[in-house]
Amino acid sequence: MDNNNLDGSVPSDVWQNIDFSGNRSLILDFHNNALTNLSNPLTPPANVTILLSGNPICTSQNQLNISQYCQSISVVVPGGSTNNNTLCPPCSTDLPYENILRSPISCLCAIPLYVDYRLKSPGFWDFVPYEAEFQYYLSSGLSLSSYQLEVSTFMWEEGPRLMNLKLFPNNTALFNSGEVLRLRDMFTGWLITDSDIFGPYELIDFIPGWYENVLPRRTKSSLSTGATVGIVIAAFAAAAILSSLITLIILRRRSSQISKRRIAKRIQMKIEGVKDLTFEELSKCTSNFSDSALIGQGGYGKVYRGVLADGTGAAVKRTQQGSLQGSEEFFTEIELLSRLHHRNLVSLVGYCDEDNEQMLVYEYMPNGTLRDHLSAKAKEALSFPMRLRIALGSSRGILYLHTEADPPIYHRDIKTSNILLDSKFVAKVADFGLSRLAPLPEMEGVAPGHVSTVVKGTPGYLDPEYFLTHNLTDKSDVYSLGVVFLELLTGMQPISHGKNLVREVVTANQSGMILPVVDTRMGPCPWECVERFAALGLRCCRDETDARPSMTEVVRELEMIWQMALETDSVPLELESESVSMDPSRTGTQLSSSSA
Repeated sequence: MDNNNLDGSVPSDVWQNIDFSGNRSLILDFHNNALTNLSNPLTPPANVTILLSGNPICTSQNQLNISQYCQSISVVVPGGSTNNNTLCPPCSTDLPYENILRSPISCLCAIPLYVDYRLKSPGFWDFVPYEAEFQYYLSSGLSLSSYQLEVSTFMWEEGPRLMNLKLFPNNTALFNSGEVLRLRDMFTGWLITDSDIFGPYELIDFIPGWYENVLPRRTKSSLSTGATVGIVIAAFAAAAILSSLITLIILRRRSSQISKRRIAKRIQMKIEGVKDLTFEELSKCTSNFSDSALIGQGGYGKVYRGVLADGTGAAVKRTQQGSLQGSEEFFTEIELLSRLHHRNLVSLVGYCDEDNEQMLVYEYMPNGTLRDHLSAKAKEALSFPMRLRIALGSSRGILYLHTEADPPIYHRDIKTSNILLDSKFVAKVADFGLSRLAPLPEMEGVAPGHVSTVVKGTPGYLDPEYFLTHNLTDKSDVYSLGVVFLELLTGMQPISHGKNLVREVVTANQSGMILPVVDTRMGPCPWECVERFAALGLRCCRDETDARPSMTEVVRELEMIWQMALETDSVPLELESESVSMDPSRTGTQLSSSSA
C-alpha cells in the first residue's frame, strides 16, 4: 500500500480479526502516502509492524506518540524488505550495513552513501505521486540502477523541499573508491541535468560515512589540488579587483557624475553565464536593426529578432538612447535575470553595454505575447485548456519569484504583454525592468509586509491599495495576475472604451450574468472549470489586500482546475451537459460569495 497517495486517517483495527497463531506476522506498509491523522490510538500487537514514514502525520509523531512507526523501513524492519513475504535476517553489525530494499538479490546487505538534497522549484506541490519518477530521474542522471537509490525521508512543506537519500552499490556490499569519487563529483559539480518537472536542485551535504576511509586523505603539511586552484583563483580575483578599483578611481576623476554611475554598474554586470556581446555582433544578427527584424516596441525601446553566431534564436531589446529611466531598468533586469532560473521565466542570454548603447538579449519566444493571442486580430483563438495552462505556467513563474528567489522579488508589472509563449505555448514571464526586491527581515527577524515605493506599472493592472498607499506587497502581483486571468476568461483588455474589466466582471457576477462575458472564441469547455477559474480571478482582484489568495494558493487552485479539465477530456466536449456552449441556463448563474 506504499506510494499510493492514500489520504485520511491511519486505520487502527485491521488486525483485530486476524489469526496470528504459529508465529505469523503482519506488516502494514503505508510509507510515502498522504495520511494526516489517527482514527484511534495505535495499539497493534507485537507481531504487527506499521510503516508510516513519508506521511504528513509523521510531522507530529512526538505529539501523537507514533515515532516508532515513522522510522525508515530499514530501521523498522532491519535487514529486511517489505516486498518479500518473509523477513530477511539482520545484516552484520561488524560494519554499517543496511538492507537494499529493492535489490534484485534477496536480502542483500551493503554500506550506502548518504546525501542531503533539496529541490529548489519543482513543478508540483505534492511529492508522493512523483516519488517513483524522481527516483528514476535521479538514478538515471547518476548512471545508477533505480534500486540503488532510496529516498529514506523527505520533508515537503512550503519553503523547504528537503530529502535524505541513500545510494547503494550495484549488486555488491561496497562501493569502490572510484565510484565514491564519481558520485561525489556528480553532486558537488552540479553535473546532474535539471528536469522540467523537478527543476534545479541544491546539495545540502554529501556524507561518505564509512567511505571516508577510502577517499584520498588530506595531510596538514600539503594542500589539495582543489585548494591550490582555489588560492590561485582567489589571488587572480584579488588582483583583478584591485586593478578594477584603481581604474575606477582614475575614471572617477575624469568623468561626470552620470559616467561614474555607469562605470560602477558595468563592473557589477560581469556575470557568469551571461554573454557580454558587442554592438557589432548584435547589429549583424539583426540585419543592422532593420525594420523587418522588429518584433516589438515600448517605452523602454525596440525589440528585434535575431540569430546569434552560435545559431541561438534571440530577442534583442535595444534601449532608447539617452533614456535615464531605460538605463535604470537595464541594470535592474541584468541583476535580477542573471540569478533567476525557472522554466516559466524568460532567460537572459546576454547583454551589450557600449557607449550610448544598452541592449538585453533574451531567449526568443516564437509565439509572441499572450496579448497577441487574445486580440480580436489573432489568426487562431486559444482554447480554454491552453488558456488554463498558460495561467498555471505564469503563476508558477510568479510563485518562484515570491518564494524561491533569494531575496524574494515582486514583479510589479504583470500583464498579458509581459507573458511570452514559446514554440509549445509554454508561458514565460518577462520584463523585470520595474521589479523590486522584497523587504529583508529586520533586527527582530520579521520582514515588513511591503516595500514603500513610487507607484509604477500599467493602468488597469495596478493594485488599488498599492496605488493609494504606495505600499508594494506580494498581493500587488496577485492582483495584476488576477486581471490577466480575467483577460484569459473574457478576451477583453483591462481598460477599453472607458470600461474597466474588473468592474465589468464583478458586476456581471453580482447580477448572475457571468456567462455572457466569457470569450466564446475559446470554444466549448466544462462549466465547472470556467466557474472556478472565474472565481479565482475575482478573488485575486479584490480591493482588500488580505482578502486575496497567496501565490501558493493560486497555483494550488489552478492545479486542481487543470486536473478537473483533464478528467473531462475523456468525454467529447460537445456532449458535456455542463459545457458553456451547451447549457444556456447557466446565464443566470452567480458565483458563490464563498468563492468569489
